[in-house]
Amino acid sequence: MADGKKYFVLMENGKDTTQVFASKQPRGAALKAATRGHTDIKLRERGTKRVHHFTGSISMVPKPAGGPDWLPDQIKKANVKKQGILHLD
Repeated sequence: MADGKKYFVLMENGKDTTQVFASKQPRGAALKAATRGHTDIKLRERGTKRVHHFTGSISMVPKPAGGPDWLPDQIKKANVKKQGILHLD
């Protein structure tokens, strides 16, 4: 982990799923999960007993002024809010 990247496993119904998000911070992984449509986001940090809990939403916003031509006129913008950290036994 020379680049500082951490891996977060998405949890549903108290069990791990096959989806893994890589990011330096848990918020970055939660934003990726929210972009894919998840609203109640529980991310287990690999190698620890911590589960980061977020609520997420996406909204459609106009593309940025300097956006490339291939980008659609409306893009998804993710929002997340941290609810806390749970500890596994």
